[in-house]
Amino acid sequence: MKDDKIYICLANGDIFEGKRFGAESDVIGELVFATGMCGYIETLTDPSYYGQIVMQTFPLIGNYGFINEDVESTRSAVSAYIVREPCDNPSNFRYDQTLDEYLKKNNIPGVYDVDTRQITKIIRESGVMNAMITDDPRKADLEAIKAYSVTDAVKSVSCARPSMSASHEHKYNVVLIDYGTKRNIVRELNKRGCNVAIVPYDTKAEDILALNPDGIMLSNGPGDPEENTEAISELKKLVGKKPIFAICLGHQLLALSQGAKTTKLKYGHRGVNQPVKELKTGRTFISSQNHGYAVIDESVEEVGGKVSFINANDQTCEGADYEDKMAFSVQFHPEACSGPLDTRFIFDRFIDMMGGNK
Repeated sequence: MKDDKIYICLANGDIFEGKRFGAESDVIGELVFATGMCGYIETLTDPSYYGQIVMQTFPLIGNYGFINEDVESTRSAVSAYIVREPCDNPSNFRYDQTLDEYLKKNNIPGVYDVDTRQITKIIRESGVMNAMITDDPRKADLEAIKAYSVTDAVKSVSCARPSMSASHEHKYNVVLIDYGTKRNIVRELNKRGCNVAIVPYDTKAEDILALNPDGIMLSNGPGDPEENTEAISELKKLVGKKPIFAICLGHQLLALSQGAKTTKLKYGHRGVNQPVKELKTGRTFISSQNHGYAVIDESVEEVGGKVSFINANDQTCEGADYEDKMAFSVQFHPEACSGPLDTRFIFDRFIDMMGGNK
């Protein structure tokens, strides 16, 4: 890695000097932090990070290298990557390349040797803010940085054409609407006997129903949920027709399709250690999360839904049931890879719904 100087210019005027690794380019993005001690491969390849500069709070990143088999999508959607210390010499027998090599190949600028703790404290106090990564802070136009916004996010990461992933023990047929899906959603469905037809975000409701699926899955994805007006309109036509299970952005879009509302969080939930409480049982589970928006819990109740999970830290809505419409959703990631695995049982609920619908 080079030791060239590189700068993080925040929208509030703060400037942090670091060292460059990865690609050599300037970029503006929305700066967010992720708290995972591991799982950086899945973070880098999660489409939900589209348009964002991702900063890891754990100080050492890259110690098991980059393992191509563990990616969650075919390409990275992050704009830039910030770590305290990258590892140059991975020690895992499965690794294919170093973190630096991966960033270079995917044209992602990286910054290291900066005070990630201080930057995280700024974001926690001020909220998510835009930033510019540049080799010369004099290039930083604060007005342009502040004006940046993530747009056309789902359109940019969804698949271009339908595809199929078959199960070795076929029992059910599921249509997965790809708003920026992670591969492990497909894997979890396949493991439970589901053939999965993955379709683009803008697929018409009638085309989905024409496939006569046993259930419909709404994936995770990036950006402001309210931006996806056409997708929300198509969801309205699907709800009540087939069992529906939604995750993350899918959870938000399902809520919006029923008339509920969403709001932007101050700095979002991103990491693998988020506690969620199931209201029906009172049990608390540790979950993986990556979102900057939340469904407003009161609005779920107003449209006839029922909040099923809440975040144990800030009490925001983490799940909703629409029992009379054969639909339910969660904000967190039960398919989380590299973990935690606490909430994988939620996929089994979807399987039970499809079995009861036959």
